[in-house]
Amino acid sequence: MSALYVVATPIGNLDDLSARVISTLKKVDLITAEDTRRTGLLLKHLGIERPMVLVHDHNEKQQTLDLIGRIKSGADIALVSDAGTPLISDPGFHLVKQCHVESIPVIPIAGPSAVTAALSAAGIATDRFSFEGFVPARNKARLQFYQELANESRTLVFFEAPHRIELSLQALEAAVGGARQLSICRELTKAFEQIVQGTVFELRQAVDSGEIPQKGEFVLVLARAERSFDADADRLLLALLPELSPSKSAAVAARLTSEPKSQLYDRALQLKP
Repeated sequence: MSALYVVATPIGNLDDLSARVISTLKKVDLITAEDTRRTGLLLKHLGIERPMVLVHDHNEKQQTLDLIGRIKSGADIALVSDAGTPLISDPGFHLVKQCHVESIPVIPIAGPSAVTAALSAAGIATDRFSFEGFVPARNKARLQFYQELANESRTLVFFEAPHRIELSLQALEAAVGGARQLSICRELTKAFEQIVQGTVFELRQAVDSGEIPQKGEFVLVLARAERSFDADADRLLLALLPELSPSKSAAVAARLTSEPKSQLYDRALQLKP
């Protein structure tokens, strides 16, 4: 039976291509690509000629029906993203989900991922982690995003753009403080790869000074909070603070959660915009 192959491609270093990836791309009938130009360069490097279909966040739902029909008609299709493993902050979810609905085999061709590469080299606990995708671009949303995750008991992984990294680290420091351990992984597997660990404060300074250039692709790996504050209490405080003072917000939250009022008040002061 024909299948959908979910194919991971290099995130920078072409030597990371596996023999299985190459053989899969050679044998499929069609390749769905997030960026046909970029995937075309990879195929040219490998000496592979295959038809491609553009599949991105804005057209995936529309393309899925046609692609499912092609697989049912006997075509093997490879799903690739710009770089790394598809569906990890990349398109492909709707297609993969519909394949399962239609009982079409989905076969992962494992390979590079910026998330796992960063975790493996960051020097921060990996027994429990959460990948949170790209940090919001707007200032208010970015700060709230970090605030809501400030007391997470798992290691956190984020993607960030080079032109926003400075503001992002400022917001991160405002939300979690400067003492939390952080690893910045920049340009993973590429010629100018840089992996630096320190406190949030130290790495913000390193970015400000240019020691860590604001260039390339960034993965941030943030250490877990030493104490996991009740996530429901955080959400409650964030809902109350626009309407009430920190003191009154803490009092209401204390009645509705198991957290002490004094700690809720301190947390409210941290969360208040």
